[in-house]
Amino acid sequence: MAQAQAPAGTPRTGSQVAEQAPHQPGFPPFQAETFAGQLIWFAIAFGLLYYVMSKLTLPKIGAILKDRQERIRRDLDEAQGLRDQSHVAEAAYEQSLAEARASSKAIAQETRNRLTAETETRRKALEADLAEKLAAAEATIRSGTEAAMSNVRSIASEAASAIVERLTGRAPDPNAVESALERTLRN
Repeated sequence: MAQAQAPAGTPRTGSQVAEQAPHQPGFPPFQAETFAGQLIWFAIAFGLLYYVMSKLTLPKIGAILKDRQERIRRDLDEAQGLRDQSHVAEAAYEQSLAEARASSKAIAQETRNRLTAETETRRKALEADLAEKLAAAEATIRSGTEAAMSNVRSIASEAASAIVERLTGRAPDPNAVESALERTLRN
């Protein structure tokens, strides 16, 4: 069946294209005639890729990984060394802090002892001074009391003589007044 040709520039339908083009085989990689050649080229490309990867790329990647691993190991060793140094520094700090505390306690105790001794010395000096002043005051009081008592005794003797004289009209014997006064003061 012959169909009329479509004018140029008009779209063709799927059946028109299939009728016009000669029948071509399917997708080229799946064609059996070219399969052997494709396998050979695949093996050559794979071999070439394997050679390039194994001789050029993989050694560079391996060297990079080895360098990185070595750098990580060095960094870890350095970090461990710094950590050990910090522990040593911390121990030294703790020791110096303990020594400073002990020194401050010793200084405080020494100062406390010195101040206690000074205070005790001052207290004893003050007590001695007060004891002297107290003794002097007691002596003054005693002498004042004795003077007053001797005055009181003479006043009492005179008063007793005056009273007896007024009551009896004659002056008493001074020895009798003294002995009576003496008996009264003893009781």
